[in-house]
Amino acid sequence: MEKTWLLRNTSKDIKSLAKASGVSELIAKIIINRGLDNPIDIKKFMRSSIEDLYDPFLMKDMEKATSLIKLFIEKKEKIVVYGDYDADGVTSTVIMYKGLKQCGANVEYYVPDREHEGYGINSDRIRKLNVEGFQVILTCDNGIAAMQQVKLAKELGMKIIITDHHELQFDEDDEGIRTFKLPPADAVINPKQKTCNYPFRDLCGAGIALKFVQALYIKFEINKGNLKEFLEIAGIGTICDVVDLVDENRIIAKNALKMLTNTKNLGLKCLKEMIGINDKEMKCYHVGFQIGPCINATGRLKSAAISVELLLCEEENRAKELAKILYELNKKRQEMTNENAEQVIEIIQNSTLKNDKVLVIYKDTIHESIAGIVAGRVREMFNVPTIILTKGKENPKGSARSIKEYNLFEELIKCSELLLKFGGHPMAAGLSIKEENIDKLRKKLNRICKLTDEDIKPKVRIDQRMMLSKINYEMIYELELLEPFGKGNSSPLLAEKNIPILKIDILGKNANTLKIKCVMPGVNKTIDGICFNRVDEFMEMVKDKFGEDYMNYIENPKGLKLDLIFSPQINEYNGRKSIQLKILEFKFS
Repeated sequence: MEKTWLLRNTSKDIKSLAKASGVSELIAKIIINRGLDNPIDIKKFMRSSIEDLYDPFLMKDMEKATSLIKLFIEKKEKIVVYGDYDADGVTSTVIMYKGLKQCGANVEYYVPDREHEGYGINSDRIRKLNVEGFQVILTCDNGIAAMQQVKLAKELGMKIIITDHHELQFDEDDEGIRTFKLPPADAVINPKQKTCNYPFRDLCGAGIALKFVQALYIKFEINKGNLKEFLEIAGIGTICDVVDLVDENRIIAKNALKMLTNTKNLGLKCLKEMIGINDKEMKCYHVGFQIGPCINATGRLKSAAISVELLLCEEENRAKELAKILYELNKKRQEMTNENAEQVIEIIQNSTLKNDKVLVIYKDTIHESIAGIVAGRVREMFNVPTIILTKGKENPKGSARSIKEYNLFEELIKCSELLLKFGGHPMAAGLSIKEENIDKLRKKLNRICKLTDEDIKPKVRIDQRMMLSKINYEMIYELELLEPFGKGNSSPLLAEKNIPILKIDILGKNANTLKIKCVMPGVNKTIDGICFNRVDEFMEMVKDKFGEDYMNYIENPKGLKLDLIFSPQINEYNGRKSIQLKILEFKFS
């Protein structure tokens, strides 16, 4: 699919801002592109200090909720931490449970079964917890939409405190005025409440759990240094839940990665060893694509309680056993995902569905636990909002993934009469629906869809045009200070036009790596560029331009010039360092 290249521009005085912030002009420009445009915020962004975390009591109901929990702990009331089965829910549960334990609470945790109970608080489970003598429910990463379930808990005489970060439900009148709804809990902590004045609204569930324990430690006069072990766990939830890595999320993630490199958590040590990354400096990639998927796999294919146990484990043999279970479940999940994603893509390509601007696919053989991952793969392939539905216990259910230009949560609200249940964010959602309403949902979403052809064209946003001759080690080290990279703080993209190409090589045992020797105009030097898994696309581009003689231009590219989007990086091979370009996009000049 053809992509639109966009160079980010700004009217800000970059030179003055860089000087006032103590950074280079390149770094200042990149941070401005991330939405920060004053020296105080830029210095805070670069510093990423734990000391810059906000006062947790600024969050609505935090004083009320922690005072209640302190009272319940002192009265020895039986508390259950009610979590969720994804990585954010697991890490939230671990933080809440361990934090309460250290405050002397009579506490246990419960993580729902994805297949039999579904997301959030389950009414039957509330009744069972009540019979088992639990007097207090403390949710994490769920509960904001559980109106009936919270009402039931209160009717049973239980106390319930909600901590969540998902969007609030609301009613909308004919004039478009919205009345937001809250469950009738004893306290509701969610910074997305309009009446919450907390300075940062985009914490994930684990981030909010961290703030809750931070507040609780203040109440119990526990040394705040004890919070560090929870910061590491919150970082996993933050990275895996794909929230914007800015403000408090950046502080949590950056400091967590430092801790994860030399973690003292026995379960994480064993999991890193099982994956084969125990000697690596931890980056977002390791957490988001290796550690996180293993944690998620338990909730998808077995029970997320296994992951909770691993992160709490203090016995080495058991930790190794659990780490192996996580690793093997994730391998099984990968196989299932690849197979189903390929099948769904084939269904779309061989039907009129490929013309839809919102894809709604029902395939009853997909395991419901991987519907969200399949939706993500399909969304990446076609760059349109995608809903994948499969057979649920009673009715079809599934997950949805969106693109930046389409607020999925808002659009599902417009179709709420067709849905049994839904919830989520602008970019992701979960839902259940009657089978007879699936096609109606597809038709309505497409009928009301306002996405244009330009909207669904993938866009690559370039931070700065950069002459190849200006790239050096100092620049690369400086760019690394902007890590961790992820949503809201993407890896910086540089670009240059009219780059003369001296040599083209196809490498790798699967011939899937492209190596391009680029000439630095004016300095009589070259620099290598590496591009992974795009060889077929590159060859097709050359063939389209030069026809059947295209291989002559591959073997002898004299006179060939390319425009490239890239990230500069340091390549280490046999003890020698060199600068190379990681090529993200290419086209003929």
